[in-house]
Amino acid sequence: MNCTHFDECGSCVLGGSYEEQKALKIDKISSDFAEFYDGKLEFFASSEKNYRIRAEFGIWHDRYDIYYTMHAKQKGCKIFINECPKVAKPIAKLMPDVLKNLQSNEMLKTRLFGVEFLACTSGVLLTLLYHKKLDENFQNELKVFASKLNITALARSRGQKILSDELSLIDELEIDKKIYKLSLSENAFTQPNKAVNEKMISWARSCVQNSSDLLELYCGHGNFTIPLSSCFTRVLATEISKSSILNATKNCELNDINNVLFLRMSADELMSAFKKEREFNRLKGLDLFSYNFSHILVDPPRAGLEDSVINFIKKYENIIYISCNPQTLKDNLRELSATHEIVKFAIFDQFAHTNHIECGVLLRAKRAF
Repeated sequence: MNCTHFDECGSCVLGGSYEEQKALKIDKISSDFAEFYDGKLEFFASSEKNYRIRAEFGIWHDRYDIYYTMHAKQKGCKIFINECPKVAKPIAKLMPDVLKNLQSNEMLKTRLFGVEFLACTSGVLLTLLYHKKLDENFQNELKVFASKLNITALARSRGQKILSDELSLIDELEIDKKIYKLSLSENAFTQPNKAVNEKMISWARSCVQNSSDLLELYCGHGNFTIPLSSCFTRVLATEISKSSILNATKNCELNDINNVLFLRMSADELMSAFKKEREFNRLKGLDLFSYNFSHILVDPPRAGLEDSVINFIKKYENIIYISCNPQTLKDNLRELSATHEIVKFAIFDQFAHTNHIECGVLLRAKRAF
């Protein structure tokens, strides 16, 4: 990637050709997971530039001028930037116009300390972050600003949120030649690399054979749930975030899916329910034990799986584990390898030019061999 800030910016740290980066990541995962798997690693590559649909930048004020900033390679320092080749084309195109229009608007630029971009099929959402109270005149200025740029703008300050217009974020994913529509909220977690996300979901679908029902933990807004639902008779999916569950339910409606039940519960709470340790009002009228789970899908946060979840999923034949942190994946595999073995292992290069690696593992119960 040809970036004028590469030598000083702390975001992209891997030099050399993309093929060299690919080889480096494959070698690292092969070595780190040799005790669990000695088969072929599947590698799902990223575009070398314009791959990020989410981007965040600081704002620096120098008297009358403002600049985008990023963390520098030198710890504790920041650099001014005027481009970021890794962001999606709609964001890259907007960046100079956003700064120009903010620069000329005293109300919008005062006490502004950061901006966030999210690009999806329905357009771009720009979030402006402030260290000040937003007064009653602010929304009119925000509307004019957003209209000029043909975007939706959201301003945030402590305890305040102001939108330029009604928020309707819809993205589309193409999985195995089928289009899925996904409704998003402004603070929803979205996979930053859309093209690799599509490959990741398609890979997860390829892990499904001889299926009945699916249990999915940490389901978010249904990124995996919606495209995988057609592979199963029924799907039970859980997530702790209220807004994510609301969007996930809406996404079933958008895609005419009626075999999924979403529960607003933490993974640990659901484990307690299965062990009959606690009764939950949210589960009234639902027979958890009527499900016949052939597959478990987990996509946990960086901390990995709780012990209660590991002990529970060990009972099932097929586990699809999506990991954003190889270290906690490795820790969890030490427990899961007592009952399961890896039959597929994938690397998803969500962040080209960085050391970050995401993985997918299909585990099958050893008794099945």
